[in-house]
Amino acid sequence: MSLTLTEEQVILKNSAHEFFAERIPVSMLRKLRDSADGQGFDASAWHEMAVLGWAGILVPEAYGGADFGYVGLGQVLEESGRTLAASPLLSTALIGAPLLAAAGSAAQKENSLNSVCGGQRLLALAIDEGPRHDPELIRMRAARDGDDFVLNGEKNFVIDGHVADQIIVVARTAGESAAPGGLTLFLLETGAGGLTSTPTLMVDSRYVAQMRFDNVRVNAEAVIGKIDGAWSVLEPILDGARAGIAAEMLGSGLEAFERTLAYLKLRQQFDVPIGSFQALKHRAALMLCEIELTRSAVLAALNALDNGDDDSAELASLAKAKACDMLELISNEAVQMHGGIGMTDAEEIGFFLKRARVQQQIFGDAGFHRDRYATLKGF
Repeated sequence: MSLTLTEEQVILKNSAHEFFAERIPVSMLRKLRDSADGQGFDASAWHEMAVLGWAGILVPEAYGGADFGYVGLGQVLEESGRTLAASPLLSTALIGAPLLAAAGSAAQKENSLNSVCGGQRLLALAIDEGPRHDPELIRMRAARDGDDFVLNGEKNFVIDGHVADQIIVVARTAGESAAPGGLTLFLLETGAGGLTSTPTLMVDSRYVAQMRFDNVRVNAEAVIGKIDGAWSVLEPILDGARAGIAAEMLGSGLEAFERTLAYLKLRQQFDVPIGSFQALKHRAALMLCEIELTRSAVLAALNALDNGDDDSAELASLAKAKACDMLELISNEAVQMHGGIGMTDAEEIGFFLKRARVQQQIFGDAGFHRDRYATLKGF
């Protein structure tokens, strides 16, 4: 397995680095927070990202995508993490589009994917129902009523659900509430009758939606893939999401580390830079080691997903668990090493800590993925 990037992937990474630094710097997040516009991202910047082809990186060329793979999208996500860029990359490009491409009907793909790649349509996945990520614990029911299905239940933490044009809903059509079998995917318009979406502002100044489904009626054409057979399609997409958010976390950790290193060289105490103190050198060295270990884990997971390797699920959980540990360490150390100013809103380093706490929970925290990794390994 290669842990190096191809020339094309390097070019994409460099392009993304320049774009996010110039178009969506960290100051943009502060602006979005202070404006409280309710959308949570810059729509014009998202359109520019779509023009660059990033919305359809995981979409086949037949539907307007680039089909450039998880490693390619991972480079864009890493660079977005460096500036804490708020955008629909996670919900639409990393999750919704590849899920629809993998399991959607010909009509669903034709009606949605081209507009997704063009930046005109946003997607969101409604899966979790509890306070923590648990994709098998689905209580929401979709009951048959003639040729239709009637959905009842609630979904929590729906990323970009407040602005999505279509929602991919995971509902139970058979079986018990904690089993992977008996799950079905449905594609809903956000204006469906009986669907209530409540935006929730999180600590990282981004929005998720809490959704309630009260007798939401859909016809059979809304089903994505096979009835009762969603898990076989959903699980690989979730693994891609876990590796992708780990790539974003890698970027956030690297940027927080580099900002901290610059501060250690600038801040003086006893007439010398505090970065010359041995204790801080050791702590900085540990931070760098954790970043590089995470980089290897993330690249391994992204490559495995592109290659369809048998161990891609294990590597995705390994990457997410390692990214959680790395970012926990670096976000804490970055704020502490900045001293008092690190605790103020004037200094941007605090934004990295807040985003880190949310990133750690998205699609499973370190504990969830250690347990999953052990289970996949047969322990």
